[in-house]
Amino acid sequence: MNRRLSVLFLLCTLITLCTGPAQAAPFRPAHRSGDDPAAPAPARITYALSMPQPQTHYFEVEMRLQNAAAATNARKNGYVDLKMPVWTPGSYLIREYAKNVEGFTASAGGQPVRSEKIRKNAWRVYSNADDITVRYRVYAYEFSVRNSFLDDTHGYLNGATMFLYHDALKNQPLTLQITPYKDWKKVSTALKPVANAPFTYEAPDFDILVDSPIEIGNQQTLTFTASNIPHTVAMYSNGPLEYSPNRLTADYKRVCEAAASVVGEHPCTDYTFIVHHTNQGGGGLEHLNSTTLQTNRVAYASEANYKGFLTLVAHEYFHLWNVKRIRPVALGPFDYENENYTHMLWLSEGCTSFYEDYILRRAGFHTPEEYLRIVANDITGIENQPGNNVQSVAESSWDAWIKYYRPNENSANSTVSYYSKGSVLGTLLNLAILSGSNGERNMDDLMRLLYNEYYKKQKRGFTDEEFRRAAEQVAGTSLNDFFDKGVNGTGPLDYSRYFEPVGVRLVNVAAKQQDGFLGASAGMNPSTGRQTITSVRRGGAADLGGLNVGDEVLAVDSVRLTDELPKAIAGRKAGDMVQLIVNRGGQVRPLMIKLIDNPLLSYRLEAMPNASEKQKAMYAKWLFVK
Repeated sequence: MNRRLSVLFLLCTLITLCTGPAQAAPFRPAHRSGDDPAAPAPARITYALSMPQPQTHYFEVEMRLQNAAAATNARKNGYVDLKMPVWTPGSYLIREYAKNVEGFTASAGGQPVRSEKIRKNAWRVYSNADDITVRYRVYAYEFSVRNSFLDDTHGYLNGATMFLYHDALKNQPLTLQITPYKDWKKVSTALKPVANAPFTYEAPDFDILVDSPIEIGNQQTLTFTASNIPHTVAMYSNGPLEYSPNRLTADYKRVCEAAASVVGEHPCTDYTFIVHHTNQGGGGLEHLNSTTLQTNRVAYASEANYKGFLTLVAHEYFHLWNVKRIRPVALGPFDYENENYTHMLWLSEGCTSFYEDYILRRAGFHTPEEYLRIVANDITGIENQPGNNVQSVAESSWDAWIKYYRPNENSANSTVSYYSKGSVLGTLLNLAILSGSNGERNMDDLMRLLYNEYYKKQKRGFTDEEFRRAAEQVAGTSLNDFFDKGVNGTGPLDYSRYFEPVGVRLVNVAAKQQDGFLGASAGMNPSTGRQTITSVRRGGAADLGGLNVGDEVLAVDSVRLTDELPKAIAGRKAGDMVQLIVNRGGQVRPLMIKLIDNPLLSYRLEAMPNASEKQKAMYAKWLFVK
């Protein structure tokens, strides 16, 4: 998932998928009767997906289990239990997809059989037959990269939200047959198509089905080749869309090839982008050899918007290496019913955020000066967040399931984003490796080592300690400060030790503020028309003075508040006392608040005035300056 656009998302099949043993079990070909006439036929799963009334937002799903009684222990138990995932990989929150399932029925041999729901996400079918069919409907009306959506213009789905599974059959091959709505002509997905069977696809196992989003409708499609790999871009828009196809595909190619140069090997045989253009914000979700991007319809309308979109492209595309193949051991194979915990989302997501801009720099979309501004702004952001002094980025990664996707009014005071700080740490780790190796290596070499050693050779993810050893091996030096303070610690970092070797210094250029600092944000409550406190900064004047989130500000120094709160206190100096009259839960209360100096920082990265020739050479290597 990409931090700026909202948030800011195995094994492959033979044609559209790429190898990923860390994500999925090896492909097991169907048994041929000629191999061993006495052997039972293997279990087989077929899903059928239809959408006869898309305006109702319901997909209809049929799941058929064939030759499955032995594998599922149905012959012994007299029943089969089927489950729905509760989350989707890449988006670390329990989302309870079973809440959208309706009308579950089951049959065997063409006759209805009894079934019941036994847990929040599980159904029991009482039959020991070899051939069982279940049918159900899924309500799909959340238009996001991590869910499913259906209306009268298109359908989009993620497998975790749609398809049931049985634990014993997760590694079995399966078939998906799609019946698009009558006026829809296209299906875009990374699943392998079945020859001579329209809209029919194969997957070697359930993991691949979950990892292959599907777009159904009349979307525009573009194609291009990058790194000798065919790429498809499926573009849906809920309104007019203006762009240059030639420029867009050329720039996709530049981004993709720059991303592929990091590891130096492209593991896919093809790749699919599904791009949704909407009136709302954006984001992305990564998959094994595809991704879904959501962006605004004006993404191509200005250079700033366009570069922001390419940043999203770079982020999600680089995930096909970092996360889908280069991954912590916890992130695959997946447990679809429970949280999958790791301390390393700062690497998987945050360092992908670092690479999104580093990729655009090496592809020539960012100048060196623009890249330095981006890095400085990232540092400014985390150093101005009180939560940076409370929560380490390792803790932030572990607590993603309960904190990152469930922010509240106190989150800025108590948490730090593994995206934002992880991106800063990616920059620092890159510099530490560059400096430790005397300019011979950088972060790319660490990515290659992890890819070759754990993904290709050991066919698994790595532990926290294995990652640390790999980083220090590539850097050629101890990285105690980086891991102890940056990853596992809190508070400000000694940035000078990282930037000095490349002849750059970090400077606070925040102007001295004349006005006193309150440290609270307010917005108009539409039901009352009054200014209501929405956040209070830890350690700020409002915090020390007892102002609470939810307080309605009625007056400032006995004068009724008729404008925005910042305007009402403008011109007050640090040390001035301000009286706020607030309504808190129906009670009117006076609060005396002493304004303080503005603590906010604003950083800039600038060249050191007397940089040595070695520092200049290191700078050129760092930022690909020729």
